[in-house]
Amino acid sequence: MDVASTGIQEPFDLIRLSLSERVFVKLRGDRELSGVLHAYDGHMNLILSDVEETIMIVEGEGEAAGRVNVAKRKMEMLFVRGDGVILISPPART
Repeated sequence: MDVASTGIQEPFDLIRLSLSERVFVKLRGDRELSGVLHAYDGHMNLILSDVEETIMIVEGEGEAAGRVNVAKRKMEMLFVRGDGVILISPPART
């Protein structure tokens, strides 16, 4: 299967094909999101629903430095500002 037959010719095509599907989004500040993609724009602003946010919190000083706590929360709907987006991963396709 070549790229042209899948309809993917630019990076935004991959995001367009992920509309209404669950995507993984990595953000600045050690934050990660998993949610259903409803809309996006050229600035990479996103609207997601059924979102689970994971925040990695590095704690400690001295010998305890580097201990990582993980905080999670769920949200029904979320607007993500594009300047914080590092990576968007579409769902696995077989």
